[in-house]
Amino acid sequence: MQPEHTNPAEGGRGPAAPSKSETAAAANERGSLPRLSGSGWGGRLHGLGPIAGLVLLCVAGTLLNSSFADVDNIMNVLTRTSFIGIISVGMCFVIISGGIDLSVGSMAALIAGSMILVMNGLTGAVASPALVIAIGMAFALLLGGVLGLAHGLLITRGRIEPFIVTLGTLGIFRAYLTYLSDGGAITLDMNLSDAYSPVYYASLLGVPVPVWVFLAIALLGGLLLNRSAFGRYVQAIGSNEQVARYAAVNVDLTKTLTYVLLGICVGIATVLYVPRLGSATPTTGLLWELEAIAAVIVGGTALKGGSGTMTGTVVGAILLSVIGNILNLTSIISVYLNAAVQGFVIIIVAFLQRRRT
Repeated sequence: MQPEHTNPAEGGRGPAAPSKSETAAAANERGSLPRLSGSGWGGRLHGLGPIAGLVLLCVAGTLLNSSFADVDNIMNVLTRTSFIGIISVGMCFVIISGGIDLSVGSMAALIAGSMILVMNGLTGAVASPALVIAIGMAFALLLGGVLGLAHGLLITRGRIEPFIVTLGTLGIFRAYLTYLSDGGAITLDMNLSDAYSPVYYASLLGVPVPVWVFLAIALLGGLLLNRSAFGRYVQAIGSNEQVARYAAVNVDLTKTLTYVLLGICVGIATVLYVPRLGSATPTTGLLWELEAIAAVIVGGTALKGGSGTMTGTVVGAILLSVIGNILNLTSIISVYLNAAVQGFVIIIVAFLQRRRT
């Protein structure tokens, strides 16, 4: 019979703690990454919480005001949800990986202003308004990806906490937009505005275009999170970054890509938002970061990372919009307190997650 190895630090009692090399070997031998919490029936029932909450809210909204169930109102809620929802898809990856981004609202404002300036500058040089708009859209996505890449590199290569990096860029991005607009508004050329407006106002099969885009991004995000190696790496890093490194996961690259993905999602949301007003101001995207983070957390994603679902994130985004819509229709409280309600929701859900853990 083989003698049991003991740990001298514990006075010879119990098995010795495995070394890093032994942990790495075990991880590689198993060929798997850390098992996520919340799997099984308990996790599935927990995941139904946001859906049940949304259903109850819809029932309550209908009872409080019959106009809530009108098709026009429902489409209005979904359209207004689409911007935050698309950003929430990217935010879901970042939070699951154990990160955070406080700058998405300011990033959207800077992208919107820069995009409008580029399109206005091309108006005289390019004859086709459609081509100008296409170039502006591509620029918005590229700028979003570059800004997300900057976040990722500062966090992974610079070894700075995500909270500090994105808190700093929150002020930087909005300050630059304010500088570019000279404290006012950057307005899209009228001809371009007319050609661009269908991106927001047009419908397909009775459903507004932004809602279709939101649905497509959510489906792609779900496939990427649940059906790809990248999604498994993101969840593994958030669950236990050290063990993920032992399992030969390129942690720095994966984290950086989550911020790039979020930046692109912000770019897509901005592309859909610009034709709504045709301008960008220092208040554009104000508190979007609060709404996006709230949507992800309300959807069941662990605030400390490691687990989360795309379905929950989508439901969370819709749920918050439904809350705001009910408050607007019923005047239970002032509409100026909507952000306060979202803040309370984040705190309560985070507290419940801590108690559940």
